[in-house]
Amino acid sequence: MGMSTATEPGKGPDARQNVAAQGSVVAGMTLISRVSGFARDMVLSYFFGAGAVADAFFVAFRIPNFFRRLFAEGAFNQAFVPVLARYRKNGSTSDYRLFIAAIAGNLTLALSLVVVLGVVFAPALIFVFAPGFRSSPEQFALATAMTRITFPYLAFISLTAFAGALLNSHQRYAVPALTPVLLNLSLIAAMLFGAAAFDEPVYALAWGVFAAGIVQLAFQVPFLGRLGLIVMPRPTLAHPGVRQVGRLLLPAVFAASVSQINSLIDTMLASTLITGSISWLYYSDRLLELPVGLVAVALGTVMLPSLSRLAAAGDREGFAATLDWGLRMGLLLGLPAAVALHVLALPLIATIFYHGELTAFDARMAALSLQAFAAGLLPLVLVKVVAPAYFARENTATPFRIACIAVATNIVLNLAMFSWFGHVGLALATSASAWVNAMLLVRGVVRSGVYRPTARLRQTLLRVLFGTTAMVLVLALVLPAGEQWLAMPALDRAGWLGGGVIAGGGVFLLALWLTGERPRNLLHRI
Repeated sequence: MGMSTATEPGKGPDARQNVAAQGSVVAGMTLISRVSGFARDMVLSYFFGAGAVADAFFVAFRIPNFFRRLFAEGAFNQAFVPVLARYRKNGSTSDYRLFIAAIAGNLTLALSLVVVLGVVFAPALIFVFAPGFRSSPEQFALATAMTRITFPYLAFISLTAFAGALLNSHQRYAVPALTPVLLNLSLIAAMLFGAAAFDEPVYALAWGVFAAGIVQLAFQVPFLGRLGLIVMPRPTLAHPGVRQVGRLLLPAVFAASVSQINSLIDTMLASTLITGSISWLYYSDRLLELPVGLVAVALGTVMLPSLSRLAAAGDREGFAATLDWGLRMGLLLGLPAAVALHVLALPLIATIFYHGELTAFDARMAALSLQAFAAGLLPLVLVKVVAPAYFARENTATPFRIACIAVATNIVLNLAMFSWFGHVGLALATSASAWVNAMLLVRGVVRSGVYRPTARLRQTLLRVLFGTTAMVLVLALVLPAGEQWLAMPALDRAGWLGGGVIAGGGVFLLALWLTGERPRNLLHRI
């Protein structure tokens, strides 16, 4: 199948791409995905609450997702996309397709082997991911059985991530960003229509995960076909592009996946705490994922292919300007989101999850960990912006060293705090680790001369600080006090929360306008 003109190396719609518009597309599609995710978790919390069965499913679901984020969306993309950009710009159409075929073949072969091993050694995975389950044989057995069902999801979703990386590299951002909606719809359908078919209803969720992997991969195939990117996989280690990806991949596995590794450590330690700890962390992390997806993931999605293209072209000025734009956008969106998440922690948990099997105590505990996670939102955004500056230049060694420091920080703080502060201590350690990671990455690009902080960046920071302060004052004045959120009816909670978000957001935008921020300042073309 021949490639369309849009996909030929160095041609097509690449010239003067509006990075801000691309980021907006990703954010819009991600918003749809996150809203459907909240609907999924509302149904899940209604049926299963935060008990032992819910904890078992969250572990079984987290295991394939951990490996997917570690190898497919994290390290693999960071190693693959810069090399892909180089082949697309400098190589012929046939060279480009051969490279894709070789990577697809190796990835498929490796995933097949990993899935077989994961299914066979599922008890060992539960032992590692949730060592606390050993004290409850029934919970351990349930988590093991569900992991054997969910683990093949790793193969399907990793190939989906590979397809998404190809689409993103061709500036087709909407489809990969929208694809996770299918997972949420699959799990909602499994709970509503499949639970009655099982003696243990939670098994319906595990099979819903399995089905979702197939559906998400199938959804992206037609869009690859339109770009002429469907090729026959050809496993080989001899291709020079494959060897280059392999050299970049090993350190990138660690460097691009600090948050996933920290999440694994949190889950392991949470399994040794009181029942519900894993679920509290899960529900609070789900709320953290909304701004992470809308801001951090959206920025990171467009930053990596854009910076990779600039690096391949040798455009140092454009590279620095794009990085500066990313940092300004990260501050503009990440800082107010982090503060709002902290202030609105209990209202958010109460409005979205406090119903059915979830108790008031569960809501308070999840709100506490959400406040702790919120402290790490801004650095998570900055990492997604700055890390691509290393990977785009095919430098994975520096992020690897920084990642080691960040993970070590998380481990030390986790061990120091979790016995005293429980699941909240785990969330605080994760946030501290994110700050270490972000600050070291920023310091690295400044010291290397790749980037120098600009006056526009400092100006944006001052405007955002003023606007965020005004937002907090308004929220404190107009919203009910904490415990009142647990006492009022569900519709009243939704009304108050919606009004507070509109009021706080409106005041923030007004403050930005009064200090001179304008929409044209957010535009950036490369």
